[in-house]
Amino acid sequence: MYPFGRGMARHLPMALLMIPLLLYLVFSFGPSVATVFFSFTNATGLPGMEWQFVGFDNYDRLFNSSDQAERIRSVLNSLQFALLVVVLQNVLGLFVALLVNRKLKGDSFFRATYFLPVVLGVTVSGLVWRMMMNPLGGPLSELFKWLGWPTGFLSSYGAAFEWVIFVQIWMYMGYSMTIFLAGLQSIPKDLYDAAHIDGTSRWQAFRHVTFPMIAPSTTVNMLLAIIGALQTFDIIYVLTNGGFNTRTLAFDIYRDAIANNTTADYGLASAGAMVLFLFVFVIAVVSMVALRRREVDL
Repeated sequence: MYPFGRGMARHLPMALLMIPLLLYLVFSFGPSVATVFFSFTNATGLPGMEWQFVGFDNYDRLFNSSDQAERIRSVLNSLQFALLVVVLQNVLGLFVALLVNRKLKGDSFFRATYFLPVVLGVTVSGLVWRMMMNPLGGPLSELFKWLGWPTGFLSSYGAAFEWVIFVQIWMYMGYSMTIFLAGLQSIPKDLYDAAHIDGTSRWQAFRHVTFPMIAPSTTVNMLLAIIGALQTFDIIYVLTNGGFNTRTLAFDIYRDAIANNTTADYGLASAGAMVLFLFVFVIAVVSMVALRRREVDL
């Protein structure tokens, strides 16, 4: 019954649990610790190049260098990007989830359609939208020309950042919709029947029944959107490569570590990553506490 012995069978679950723990230590926790370490060095990407500890010099360079204004603008862009994405993505995701949850004919098709951008991935989605917004014959560009609207899109200092936000919301709105839809489908129908007997309107039923009951889904969606938006750099790279005032703190980290035209600066990129971590940690914790308190109040 126990081919490896009773003692081996007793310790087998613990041994199996050690495998994902080891993978986490190697591929997640280890690099995180290395990032903290490298943020205090002048390490570069050149093989054989010696590096030294430089203390807090990298942190000082982040906001006291020749491109100080650009760095500060990147931070402000990150906060603006996160605020707009979190609010609009979740509002639209909830609205679409409410529509799909009405058991309309073909609702499975609409679920798959709205979730498709999540499956496509960042590169495919970004290239599709670059083609759509191409000022030389792009379908969206031609439509805007026909309507008499400006067609600057991703090459406009006044509109490029807003279009990046639009694409980000388009890509992940289906993810928020799915989580909201799971919360909506877990609400007992008896609650709506009782509310209908009491003479509540649709808005009152949504406000006093639906919205409180999906509070856990709202918390999950808000936290995922906050963390994801603050860490976004890939769609910015694909759409604008950081040009036209679309740089964010996460994009600056990527540029310093990998995409810099000169020597990669691992120390500066690691310092930026630590600043970004503090941003994400503080905002996520404050949001989680506020949202959890709202769940209790509701």
